[in-house]
Amino acid sequence: MTKRSGVDAVHNFWAHVWQAPQDYDAIDDLVVEDFVLISGGKRIESRARFKEWVQGFSAVIDNLDFKVIESFENHDGSRVASIFSLTGNNNGVFGTAPDGAPLEMFGTAVWEVREDGMLLSNRVERNALEVYQQLTARAR
Repeated sequence: MTKRSGVDAVHNFWAHVWQAPQDYDAIDDLVVEDFVLISGGKRIESRARFKEWVQGFSAVIDNLDFKVIESFENHDGSRVASIFSLTGNNNGVFGTAPDGAPLEMFGTAVWEVREDGMLLSNRVERNALEVYQQLTARAR
């Protein structure tokens, strides 16, 4: 097997799954069957459940535009950290009314990457509280 850069593997995932046109089926080729996502302290286990999570998250943000701000990897490429932003329009994110309000979110993702480039796990944190507060302040 050829060793890939961890950053290349993560950027390939971002490009296929989160950037337009979004291809959720690419998840099947890019993450392992027992993939683990930890997001906001919640653990999502298995490729299938992760795929459902991605589709659900994407469904509540219309016109989603995802950008990688910066990524870097450890010495052997087995860990990658990315800072990202996403913008779009509210279609019910965080249980709010789907009012079409613009939103901008920033996050950090730390990935575990297998030597062949398959993604093993991801821990992601976003400024969700601040986005929720902005969206609900508009409704008052």
